[in-house]
Amino acid sequence: MATIFRKTSKGAAEIETRALKLLPRFRSLLILVDGKRSDADLAQLVPGPAGQEALQALLAAGLIEAIGTTADTRSAAPAPPTTPAAPPAAAAASVSQRGRRIARALIDHLGPAGEPLAVRLESARDARDIEQLEAAALRLVGDMRGRAAAETFGQQLRQVN
Repeated sequence: MATIFRKTSKGAAEIETRALKLLPRFRSLLILVDGKRSDADLAQLVPGPAGQEALQALLAAGLIEAIGTTADTRSAAPAPPTTPAAPPAAAAASVSQRGRRIARALIDHLGPAGEPLAVRLESARDARDIEQLEAAALRLVGDMRGRAAAETFGQQLRQVN
């Protein structure tokens, strides 16, 4: 059985503040933990025993927590129920959610190489910033993975928006 992990509030705060000054491999793995990937999926993104050791260290530090198990390492944790369009008062939350979704897609395409831009996306606070960072993410995927990957990433972004 594979274990599904998510960031704790302490882990989310660490992403924003860098207060603990984690080593890059720990920080990269913490960014990759999203409540959908299993320990097996995460180990593939951070190869070798270092990935499992880093995962255990994040767990011991209280930065991540187990939220469930799955027999299929490719299946994700259940998605939260969808809600109707957000009212204007929740616009800031939707911008933040959009930034997190784009950041997750970027990490899916580039792994730890997309981390600096993913962190900026997760902390973006207005739609203009998100749009600029989204364009930068598209360029970065194209530069690092080629035109076909950039087109796939662009299609995925259109689904996110």
